[in-house]
Amino acid sequence: MNMLSLFPAIPLLMMLGLWLSKSTRQIHAVMVTGASLLLALAVLLVFRYLGLREAGESAAMLFTESHVWYAPLNIHYAVGVDGISVAMLLLSAIIVFTGTFASWQMKDQVKEYFLWYCLLSVGVFGFFISVDLFTMFLFYEVALIPMYLLIGVWGSGRKEYSAMKLTLMLMGGSALLLIGILGIYFGSGATTMNIEEIAALHNIPLSLQRIWFPLVFVGFGVLGALFPFHTWSPDGHASAPTAVSMLHAGVLMKLGGYGCFRVAMYLLPDAAQELSWIFIILTTISVVYGAFSACVQTDLKYINAYSSVSHCGLVLFAILMMNTTASTGAILQMLSHGLMTALFFALIGMIYGRTHTRDVRQLRGLMRVMPFLAVGYVIAGLANLGLPGLSGFVAEMTIFNGAFMHDDTFHRVVTVIACTSIVITAVYILRVIGRILYGTCENPEHLKLSDATWDERVAVICLIVAVAGLGLAPMWVSDMLRSSVSEIVAHLIN
Repeated sequence: MNMLSLFPAIPLLMMLGLWLSKSTRQIHAVMVTGASLLLALAVLLVFRYLGLREAGESAAMLFTESHVWYAPLNIHYAVGVDGISVAMLLLSAIIVFTGTFASWQMKDQVKEYFLWYCLLSVGVFGFFISVDLFTMFLFYEVALIPMYLLIGVWGSGRKEYSAMKLTLMLMGGSALLLIGILGIYFGSGATTMNIEEIAALHNIPLSLQRIWFPLVFVGFGVLGALFPFHTWSPDGHASAPTAVSMLHAGVLMKLGGYGCFRVAMYLLPDAAQELSWIFIILTTISVVYGAFSACVQTDLKYINAYSSVSHCGLVLFAILMMNTTASTGAILQMLSHGLMTALFFALIGMIYGRTHTRDVRQLRGLMRVMPFLAVGYVIAGLANLGLPGLSGFVAEMTIFNGAFMHDDTFHRVVTVIACTSIVITAVYILRVIGRILYGTCENPEHLKLSDATWDERVAVICLIVAVAGLGLAPMWVSDMLRSSVSEIVAHLIN
């Protein structure tokens, strides 16, 4: 069996183990074992990938395997990874692992919750290893379906409304995506669905590219919170359970940016060059609008959700710059945002579980009551606003450097506008930290609350180490990404 096929296979085996489990203890054992195996496999894949590159392996995709699935449409179960996919698989494994511990205190329908959680993981891992357009789309759908139930059943607040809104908007994006994928397949000669083979053909007429590019970019962009299709995201985040918010913001939204880069721009490069200015304007609005919206929110989850709209907008903004530096920054931003947002949502879920409120106005003086969670929140906030030494700084500076390399007025103006988001981010992050953590506790009930339990500490510490690690030692990730990014960018430009 190909090593990559183990990534969707392990969550499927976890689902079987969960189905056979008779007690909460057994459920936890299955989840920890499976999540640990996925994390170990992702780390092993990183080392093997880097080893092959150092040995001189120059193929675009490594660990490739292909089996005919449906011959009439040339659909294959085709897998392979490059530096970008390897980084995304590592991110997904970290968040599935930490999300397991963040859900440790779950009481209601525990088995069913983790079953859907594992199915969501199958879709995410399968998407990142796929190099066949239809297989990728299939895994994309598998990742979306569980979200409805995970939010609608185990969520909080207006959970049914949020779940329905999320599902309808993402399914609308999927419909556009399917039309675009079929357009790419038939436009390229209807001989293959393999992404690398279609890119090598480079034979889709510009007249068709102009039609399919907006459909595919918007289809994936809906999941990447592209303005004005972002409205599902804050509601979905706010209502989702803690681990689902972590996986949703940390990984699921990255499918959008990854798909835009890997499919829309790589396979339709001529239209990407011609129409990029439209989407650059929309992504610039996303970046600034998300940051300003976060400033006026009072719910902790909504603050982080609008922050995600801003940061995911920055990912799409960077890949539209179509140079190696900005695009490498985009992938680093995916990793950075995935880790720090997962940390944010984990901490918010833990605070909410104790105080039963996410309203900033009712939370004061938590540093004295729960210092571990408070310090974790401060670190997550500092990473979010781009403090040097943490992951956010590396990603954002790389993006802005790459974007500013364009010497025309349009690109430089939008880059300057996007840069203002850093200042706005600092405003809402420092305001929340100052009010929640360092204010005087006004609710006597909050003084009786306990700090983080051992399972919560495991999740938080793992994510803090990852955020700090990416910030302090970013070069090995950047170098791993650069070769893969430069190949796609070279194809876009030439």
